[in-house]
Amino acid sequence: MAQHDQLHRYLFENHAVRGELVTVSETWQHILENHDYPQPVKNVLGELLVATSLLTATLKFDGDITVQLQGDGPLTLAVINGNNNQQMRGVARMQGAIPQDADLKTLVGNGYLVITITPQDGERYQGVVGLEGDTLAECLEDYFMRSEQLPTRLFIRTGDTDGKAAAGGLLLQVLPAQNAQTDDFNHLATLTETITAEELLTLPANEVLWRLYHEEHVTLYDPQDVEFKCTCSRQRCANALKTLPEDEINGIIAEDGEIDMHCDYCGSHYVFTAMDIAALRNNAAPDAPHIH
Repeated sequence: MAQHDQLHRYLFENHAVRGELVTVSETWQHILENHDYPQPVKNVLGELLVATSLLTATLKFDGDITVQLQGDGPLTLAVINGNNNQQMRGVARMQGAIPQDADLKTLVGNGYLVITITPQDGERYQGVVGLEGDTLAECLEDYFMRSEQLPTRLFIRTGDTDGKAAAGGLLLQVLPAQNAQTDDFNHLATLTETITAEELLTLPANEVLWRLYHEEHVTLYDPQDVEFKCTCSRQRCANALKTLPEDEINGIIAEDGEIDMHCDYCGSHYVFTAMDIAALRNNAAPDAPHIH
């Protein structure tokens, strides 16, 4: 059986091409569990999660990557944020009814894909491409051709294993500064395209690679775990409150008796009373617990 929530990197010995394979199940469920999303939105978040994991693995530095879809359709925003440790979180926002059989174009409408890369050291980078492809994978391939000039292919599948929703994907990319033969890359991409959701989500990574590339010499590296992790904290909320005008905070306290800050990603609530606010203004630590 496949071990889910793991990312595998692999390399073709005879071609200047690298690959990645990821499957997610628990991580995806954690992202969905505090929300009541329609099935098409769940699928988009699953595909975005797979894509973000694959893209994060191409980074050669410590940092974050955010992949988001925005548009004027019923799905106004879908976003996954991840880092080089494969720690992921995500959320979607909707307006209006969502058809059960909605495809990406129907969901997002006139929209675009935004990829934001934030290294721990160095400049933040943002790339934006219009949603010209029919699938998320096609839109991301378009992004790579425009921004990185690196031939890149993505193959994303969603399905069920043992009654649990699972998603997976593969990424192929020409190694930077290497003269990969276009024919070789296209050949490998054609082989990869044959992967079925059942194979990808039920077989171990080494068996998937054997089925796809049994005539190639492929090195498979040790896997990296993928997990859900939210970066929200009481301290972060406190820091945000410190930036707000005092009269605005006083107004909320007067009206509601407290300030309840809710994290869309994980569902946590951070409650600040008038006493907490007074302590913040005196630079005391915001040490009250948060509530799930």
